[in-house]
Amino acid sequence: MKQTTVFAFIILPLFLFSETACSKTPVRLDTIKLPPGFSIDIYANFVPGARSMTLGPNGTLFVGTRDEGNVYAIVDRDENHRADKIYTIARGLNFPNGVALRDGSLYVAEINRILRYDNIESKLETPGEPVVVNDRFPSARSHGWKYIGFGPDDKLYVPVGAPCNICDEGDPYAAIHRMNPDGSGLEIYARGVRNTVGFDWHPDTKELWFTDNGRDRLGDNIPPDELNHAPRQGMHFGYPYLHGTNVVDPEYGGKSAGKEITTPAQELGPHVASLGMKFYTGKMFPEEYKNQIFIAEHGSWNRSVPIGYRITLVRLKDNKATGYEVFAEGWLQGAATGADLLISL
Repeated sequence: MKQTTVFAFIILPLFLFSETACSKTPVRLDTIKLPPGFSIDIYANFVPGARSMTLGPNGTLFVGTRDEGNVYAIVDRDENHRADKIYTIARGLNFPNGVALRDGSLYVAEINRILRYDNIESKLETPGEPVVVNDRFPSARSHGWKYIGFGPDDKLYVPVGAPCNICDEGDPYAAIHRMNPDGSGLEIYARGVRNTVGFDWHPDTKELWFTDNGRDRLGDNIPPDELNHAPRQGMHFGYPYLHGTNVVDPEYGGKSAGKEITTPAQELGPHVASLGMKFYTGKMFPEEYKNQIFIAEHGSWNRSVPIGYRITLVRLKDNKATGYEVFAEGWLQGAATGADLLISL
């Protein structure tokens, strides 16, 4: 049976020379290697700086950007799995990387605040001014861009990355926060998280899993990136004292007294820049992929031999990681361009 990978939207600089969503500008998909029975195609190929995504109940795909300052809405009116129109619903924002939906409202994460656009799918052409939900986040740009998502507890989870490569600035940095939909009740859920740009909740257990990007300047092969499991509030995941399972930081490794550190559920590749991650809950893929974790690895910028630029799969059994393998690869085509995005449909 032929399966079609409509669940993964990959935005590469190669695609950005087109002027419309329907452009026939050629792209190199022939280099992408997939498992037997899968195929890949372009959904929208003019979304500059695309970074994170969320899907509206009416089928609108909302896309945040890190460097462009824009937020986009992509529609497929004829349902042929190709974009018909791209709306720019916000401009000039402060690294609006994260997007999330709740009750018809689009939440957008800038570096220092969370915005909300109400009834957004009915107002794509004239979204109006947003509501400021919370503006109490730090303004540091280093690892300040945010991936956001609503958890099973109906709280919005918002990370604040470390404002450095390696440092110990204390709260609110290097942590995953959560708050009520109206911005109240802001609290820290997990600490010791250097820079997570992707998380999701297990479909059955409702427990949080997240990727984390390891520190730089320890060499090509250490430390690994991480996939972490945070079933409860108050856990500490090592940064800046411990990286991966056993890489003690040369500067901060002796300063973790009194902290109970949780090691990764799965070590990922070193410097692969693991970003978006999702549990697969769709119905198109074979049964073996159900409730397994897909991770988009942007790819290394700081390694003598680049790695990453792929989608990987972490297999779970009894709520524990049992394997880490490549699902799709081939985006590394000379220049350093990588796969930033992943969403399950």
